[in-house]
Amino acid sequence: MALLDKFASTLSIREKLGAAGQDPTSVVIDELISPTEGMVRGRYTILAGTNNYLGLTFDPACVAAGKKAIDELGTGTTGSRMANGSFAAHTALERDLADFFQLPYGMVFSTGYAANLGMLSALVKPGDTVLLDADCHASLYDGCQMSGANLFRFRHNDLSSLEKRLQRLGDEAKNCLLITEGMYSVLGDTAPLAGIVELKNRYGALLLVDEAHSLGVYGENGCGVAEAEGVSGEVDFLVGTFSKSLGAMGGFCVSPHPELELIRYVSRPFIFTASSSPSIIASTREALRQLRARPELRETLWRNANRLYQGLEALGLPLGPQVSPVVAVRLSRDQEPLSRWNRLLNAGVYTNLMIPPASPDGFSYFRCSVSAAHTEEQLEKIISAFASL
Repeated sequence: MALLDKFASTLSIREKLGAAGQDPTSVVIDELISPTEGMVRGRYTILAGTNNYLGLTFDPACVAAGKKAIDELGTGTTGSRMANGSFAAHTALERDLADFFQLPYGMVFSTGYAANLGMLSALVKPGDTVLLDADCHASLYDGCQMSGANLFRFRHNDLSSLEKRLQRLGDEAKNCLLITEGMYSVLGDTAPLAGIVELKNRYGALLLVDEAHSLGVYGENGCGVAEAEGVSGEVDFLVGTFSKSLGAMGGFCVSPHPELELIRYVSRPFIFTASSSPSIIASTREALRQLRARPELRETLWRNANRLYQGLEALGLPLGPQVSPVVAVRLSRDQEPLSRWNRLLNAGVYTNLMIPPASPDGFSYFRCSVSAAHTEEQLEKIISAFASL
């Protein structure tokens, strides 16, 4: 049983989490009332940590599309697209995404995590070089590790740090992949993509941008930070997920490069993962239509984001560096995060608890994600719950 001995330390961690009250890793939402409300341990709770940015999980058109797909196509595909073939809806969603981003090629994965693993393990191999923003998501790190490429980090959102890395590479910079995110998921800050693109072009590298949290949030059409900064046509590979603004599950990549079509043949996470179920594809396609047809959702989201940020800022709380739909409250090192998080939950507000090493700078955070579906009353209750701390 020695193989299992390593879990003794994990058991100790779980016991410490439980001793503080509700364990953040095992919160059960017993009943969902709406995109922003649920019942947790019999208590009405405002959901302020769901990434449901546009509030589309209960949208009648999205729900109806999913139900119709189940009626017509069944509950699942029972295999990968390589082995079992693609449903017409899979390829239709890829065309929808390519059209949305105004790029010629699109590819759909079963999860956002698989999209990053699948793209990176196919794009770079041992001997290739990757320059990665230090605060990038675990899936991007894991994809690089899976690829076996040489990985170097540059300081978060630091253009001078990135340029120094590129200079050290010399001629190898022309065979280098830069990786960044659009909006970062813990602090809600955005990448200086215009500057990164300028460096990418100057040194001849390629650029992959993960817009998982910025899809539907930034840009005139909701395409993300690259669109907002006017450089979407110069990003080589743009990846994202359906599990945030689109209220479903899955991942994608769009690109101006025809080589994206060849990645289907070499990406193991794509080849060996069952394809998305018909209901997920159908609700995602409808959510994308809603995103495009209803810019007022994005307007409401930003109004709510500004209200929550300003309300918490007025309490004197240390927040992330900029207003965004992710509002992170930093705790000082002497503030016990678990007990305070439980106090918020007991006050009827669910947030994400980010503690080291998951947090980017060694501090703990209460991470709120704002939704277009939050009401003014709910936002005021969230602010009041933080004031009670």
